[in-house]
Amino acid sequence: MNFRQLVIKNVFRNKRTYAAYFLSSAFSVSVFFVYSLFIFHPDVKSGVNGGIAIQGMKAAEYIIYVFSFFFVLYSVSAFLKSRKKEFGIFIMTGMSRRQLNTMVFLENMLIGIASLIAGILVGIVFGKLFLMMGANILEIDYLSFQLPSRSLTLTIGSFMILFFIISLFTSLFVRTNKLIDLFQGSQKPKKEPKSSILLSLLAAVLLSGGYYLAATSTVLTIGFRFFPVIIMVIIGTYFLYTQLSIFLLKIVKKNKVFYWNKTNVIVISDLVYRMKDNARMFFLVTVVSATSFCAVGTLVSFTVTGDEYHLNYPYAVSYYSTAQNQEKAKHLNIIEQDLEKQGLAYKKNEIVLKKAVIHMKNGNKNGQTVTVLSEKNFNKLARPLHVKPIQVSNRNAYFVQSSSMMQGNDEKEGNIEIEGQTSTLRSRGYVKKIVLPAYQNDYLQLVVSNDTYDKLASSAPLRTYTGYYVKDWKHTKGIGAAIEKQLDPMSKASFNYVSLGDAYAQTMQLYKMMLFVVLLVGCVFFIAAGSFLYFRLYTDLEYDKRQYATISRVGLTVKELNKIITTQLSLLFFIPIIIAVIHSVFAFMALQSFFSLSIAGRTGIVLGAFALFQIIYFLIIRSRYLFHIKKGIFTA
Repeated sequence: MNFRQLVIKNVFRNKRTYAAYFLSSAFSVSVFFVYSLFIFHPDVKSGVNGGIAIQGMKAAEYIIYVFSFFFVLYSVSAFLKSRKKEFGIFIMTGMSRRQLNTMVFLENMLIGIASLIAGILVGIVFGKLFLMMGANILEIDYLSFQLPSRSLTLTIGSFMILFFIISLFTSLFVRTNKLIDLFQGSQKPKKEPKSSILLSLLAAVLLSGGYYLAATSTVLTIGFRFFPVIIMVIIGTYFLYTQLSIFLLKIVKKNKVFYWNKTNVIVISDLVYRMKDNARMFFLVTVVSATSFCAVGTLVSFTVTGDEYHLNYPYAVSYYSTAQNQEKAKHLNIIEQDLEKQGLAYKKNEIVLKKAVIHMKNGNKNGQTVTVLSEKNFNKLARPLHVKPIQVSNRNAYFVQSSSMMQGNDEKEGNIEIEGQTSTLRSRGYVKKIVLPAYQNDYLQLVVSNDTYDKLASSAPLRTYTGYYVKDWKHTKGIGAAIEKQLDPMSKASFNYVSLGDAYAQTMQLYKMMLFVVLLVGCVFFIAAGSFLYFRLYTDLEYDKRQYATISRVGLTVKELNKIITTQLSLLFFIPIIIAVIHSVFAFMALQSFFSLSIAGRTGIVLGAFALFQIIYFLIIRSRYLFHIKKGIFTA
């Protein structure tokens, strides 16, 4: 057998250990490749949507490539540690350090090239589906499947360089100074894990502090809390695994009733060592998983924007006009004809808006301009929206919410003085129902009695608002398209037009495109996190075989063995995922401050989907792991 045959046999002999590394690398290559198919496709438009999509996919390419570098580097180091005994045999039989390094280099290059070929083939198979999805999101009629030479060149060149550099780095992980260390490998006795009370306390303080800051964030505070919270949680997570977990497990061991109950003594004693040995791996899995959850969950949560659009614009079509606008009748006729052509039933309301400057001695609205509505006009707008009508006496007034993002102490009562009016009004509260969308930056609205409104002289030119309420508002895309073309800087002074259907469609198209880009990147991260667990599990397989074989000799039953292994694997697989989910939940609590509607349902679906995949993955790995453990016990 020559040197080349030895390398090939080594790869096939360790195929179980290399499986997750190969599959994860191949998946990363395939995602990178299909993104490049889209980027270099000649039919992708260079317009706003096409340009944004291409830029987003280029960013995803960079992220996948950089992440793949560190993932492969970690994977190789994990494999080399599990092969110390094998290296010891090679050294003892006369292999030089240079030959050993060459062998490891060729093995890694062989696996890298195999994963590169497999990834490209998978990308070619699913490339058509990817292009169909991209065409649908960008509203392109058709994207034919093409195989640009630049896609192949970029993918092959990038990952060949990556695998070559990583393979060169492997010599840094091979240590042959002490032959006895290579032969002992994982059989060397482990020291009793120790923990620091101060560092354990620091972990608890950092995590609880980070969670508190995230949970109490608002739109105004989230900007300067963002990075401090991330740093606190990352450092706290590291010390959680390296210090706090060991500290808590030692406390559990002191509870003799629980500790000595059946197989708990084996599970907990082994878990103390596993937590210490796997602390860095747990940390990596938690950070990578939380990043994946938050990236996908954040974009999915933005789909609530559609409902928020309807909340802020209860009338599907809004038309503002001044008295100088000579095209008003023509424009309204265009809107109504478009609605009728699409078979959309509508209710039309038109009111006159006035402006006034108010002063509140005991409030925060001193000298502020407000849009004034009469009681009659407010109830007229509220009727199709099923908003409860209000009654306003001559001495009273109500502030009205005009945007879902409005915050403040507007519920408080106070005296209102209107410039140019001798009488003083009394604020009776705050109506938290939007009936009139905010126009430009005029967010503050005031409802007064009909008599007060009639006597009020507007501080600005009168403006009329015409709203069309459409129940199926999502289907109003394209309504009044001819009007929108006239919205040049010269005409904006006399009228303005807002189509809820168009605004919603454009925004959702952008979010879907971003989700389309981020979803596969999130999957790459999540699969890599699962691979980290797989690496560690099979790195310790030989040690676990000897351990369970020894325990079985003192009367351990098959049922008890299944219970112990299932418990230990469950902790190994789900502790980092549970911590990542907790991190993500608090991140989503901070994100909630951007929305007036709840995003809990959407983020819950994302976390639930990832958890389901993790459970399926766990069941598959558990089945294979039990098979190998039992095979090792009964053949020992």
